[in-house]
Amino acid sequence: MKHHYLLLLCLIVTGCYQQERNCSNFKTGKFSFEYEINGKKKITLFERTETIEIETFEGKTDTASIRWVNDCEYILQKINPKNMQEKKAVHMKILTTNKNSYTFEYSFVGDTQKQKGTVTKIN
Repeated sequence: MKHHYLLLLCLIVTGCYQQERNCSNFKTGKFSFEYEINGKKKITLFERTETIEIETFEGKTDTASIRWVNDCEYILQKINPKNMQEKKAVHMKILTTNKNSYTFEYSFVGDTQKQKGTVTKIN
């Protein structure tokens, strides 16, 4: 009987816990995205307004339009794509937020394979 109470208590505690998701704090601003490729740390810096995102990676700058689907999801479309791959729109979804960062998942529109990352707001 004691185990049933413990199980019930665990379900109540975890069932009521919701991760923070205050996406509106991250719609605009300057951000940093750190990730690893082939064992090397890479950093992309970007600035986002309500309608565009300007990204700088390894000295190259790209601009994409933003179309917000809801407060936590948006579609990125490169404004001047250089090849077929860059013509594909990217679906971004903010999963959780905290004071100065958010965790997100992204994929090409129509793709089922998603990747995750964390972005830090730097201003």
